[in-house]
Amino acid sequence: MNRLFVAYKPSGIGSNKFLYSIKRKYGEKKAGFAGTLDPFAKGVLLIGLGSHTKLFRFLNKTPKRYRATLWLGAKSDTLDSEMIESVATLEELPLKDVEEAVACLCGRLEYEPPIFSAKRINGQRAYDLARAGEKVVLEPVVSTIYETKLLHYCHPFVTFEATVSEGTYIRSLGKIVAQRLGVETGSLTMLERLCEGQFTYEGERALDIKQSLNIAQNYYLGDPQNVRYGRPLKIADLKIERDGTYWLDNGDTITIISIENNSVKYELGRIEC
Repeated sequence: MNRLFVAYKPSGIGSNKFLYSIKRKYGEKKAGFAGTLDPFAKGVLLIGLGSHTKLFRFLNKTPKRYRATLWLGAKSDTLDSEMIESVATLEELPLKDVEEAVACLCGRLEYEPPIFSAKRINGQRAYDLARAGEKVVLEPVVSTIYETKLLHYCHPFVTFEATVSEGTYIRSLGKIVAQRLGVETGSLTMLERLCEGQFTYEGERALDIKQSLNIAQNYYLGDPQNVRYGRPLKIADLKIERDGTYWLDNGDTITIISIENNSVKYELGRIEC
């Protein structure tokens, strides 16, 4: 089965384990996902079955939008409710201050990722080292925060949405909000991914891959059999000759090619639509 669709991962289950349930549901051994969600998080997970697992790097997956609830005063090394160590009692804050703290996240942001993250240190995952009790020091990362919005403040809980670039750590954003409010600690009690680029959850309906690509369409003007059988393509037979990655419409299939230095290369052969 070749299929591309958006699933909704519940909280409390890892992305790989959730994928296993998807494989069983559709009776397909070859499957994959784009954009791992932590077990703590829930929401949109882009799934590919069969040959459609090869399409992830060509899809319009950014920016991503998340909804999160921050518990002010809750201390946790994971920056979420998985390992709450203590909770400080805080006085309620002015709503304007909370609005400003969330709004100040926008723009280019450099920050430390959570030590409980999938980043690698000398080949090992940071969360594996952290769970083993080893000291974890991570290099700062840079994210672009396109938009933030405070949804609700019911002390000590702050619920907000953030539209961000790929690879942004929302748990770290929660920590930054707490610090800007003068609160030493803060952890997320809820994290939901609402969309990955243009992709939202709509009941696992099959996506039209021709409408899902983030690369331009090109047109092959030569013998269609050349594309059909994967024969070498001449750049002069393409409508667009400049360097880049493109897709070709073969009717019931697509082909993805790249052009570099007047040379044409196949990136993906015929993928069923």
